[in-house]
Amino acid sequence: MTAKQLLERLVGFPTVSRDSNLELIHFVEAFLDEYGVEHWRIENDDGSKANLLARIGPAVAGGVVLSGHTDVVPVDGQPWSTDPFVLVDKDDGRLYGRGSCDMKGFIACALAQVPSWARMELEKPIYLALSYDEEVGCLGAPRMIERLLADHPRPAAVIVGEPTMMQPVVAHKGSTNLRTTVTGRASHSSQVNQGVSAVHVAARLVTRIEDVMAELRAEGRVDEAFNVVHSSLHVGRISGGTAINIMARECRFDWEIRHLPQDRFEDLLGRVDAYARELEARMRERAPEASIVTEPLTRTVPALADDNNAEVLALCCELLGERPAGAVAYATEAGQFQREGLPTVICGPGSIGQAHQPDEYLEIEQLEACTRFMEQLGARQQRHG
Repeated sequence: MTAKQLLERLVGFPTVSRDSNLELIHFVEAFLDEYGVEHWRIENDDGSKANLLARIGPAVAGGVVLSGHTDVVPVDGQPWSTDPFVLVDKDDGRLYGRGSCDMKGFIACALAQVPSWARMELEKPIYLALSYDEEVGCLGAPRMIERLLADHPRPAAVIVGEPTMMQPVVAHKGSTNLRTTVTGRASHSSQVNQGVSAVHVAARLVTRIEDVMAELRAEGRVDEAFNVVHSSLHVGRISGGTAINIMARECRFDWEIRHLPQDRFEDLLGRVDAYARELEARMRERAPEASIVTEPLTRTVPALADDNNAEVLALCCELLGERPAGAVAYATEAGQFQREGLPTVICGPGSIGQAHQPDEYLEIEQLEACTRFMEQLGARQQRHG
């Protein structure tokens, strides 16, 4: 099967993160079985989703891991002009469908080379590492990485195939989603001296969150490799109160911290939390039961630092030709691989500008470029690893 044919099959599985990915995993397992490729499932706690790890070639050190997530974001409320789970070729050089760019195109290109790789006498292995729940906090990859390191000789390089227009990316920000709940005291709005408005307090804290970014810039804590040069803090949702004439007892907001590799998430959270403790103390002067509680909605996705990557970057340049390495503001599973000491870069077909959009597409030229990359990777692993 060609990469385009495989992409058509993969897009046809509606692997939205809230749903199971097992039908796709079963399809890939059956495909690998046709060519005698060893593979292993690593399931989530209730068995409703699974990672899939496969190895083509010998069980020796020095392999290359090709990593991709199988889940996609929802299409609810998006104005698609085609069925998002049917790959559509409009003869405009683009292939439309949810996940075509982010990131089933990369997976399809890798799978398309499996028959060729399986026939080769590879000196060093090629691993396929397909994960679940990347889009909701990179939840699946850690247990797959654990199995990879426990059960297999140590790989030399990891390539995470997020869409980068086939340009190597050596750094990305870390990410953590948070929820802050402010609890005050309700009262009639004409008696403002009796209550504590959770909405008013939350507003002050939201403003503080934005102010932290200005402080970071003023302190020179920036990295010009990123298009947003500082760590970013952003409040995406807020809700509170019951009626206009009632001082709100509760207000909650969801927010995120995307930290530069050189910044610590804990330090940035600490700046916000210190102000929260000041606000909480003032609230309790009037309402001892008042509180401000912040809890993580996801585990922190570690940043990818431009570090310990010379070998894998050289590999990409060998296969692609010399091209500049970059940095991206979004988070990926790459930081999770690097955290375990594996040299890692991001490199895959398509533009991140298409990710999560209605009428998401992958340019056919990008699919072909990634296919050439995979072909040359096989030749390299056969030649000298």
